[in-house]
Amino acid sequence: MPIVTQELARDHLDALISDFTDNQRPPEVQLLGRTLKSWHDEILAWHRSFVTNGPTESMNNLIKRIKRIAFGMTNFANFRIRVLLSAGKPDWSLLATVTPVTTHISSALGS
Repeated sequence: MPIVTQELARDHLDALISDFTDNQRPPEVQLLGRTLKSWHDEILAWHRSFVTNGPTESMNNLIKRIKRIAFGMTNFANFRIRVLLSAGKPDWSLLATVTPVTTHISSALGS
């Protein structure tokens, strides 16, 4: 991974914005230049901290997809369980009010 300092990133971003906002560029490229200009500080913040909100956006996307698939699920506890199951293997000990179905089956079988 190349070493990019915040100053170098600022120089490149400023040059890119200057180039893209040139009146000789097509309107779409000028719009991209204005967008980069409006997000200037946020873009440089990544070069300072190397932190992204990608994992949060991913979880938000997962929850929205589950909500669409649920067709108006009204029971929040069931919705929460569905989200946790879709996100990965849940820690059932954190869900004191929920017992997985497999526990009921195994206790009914005497295991």
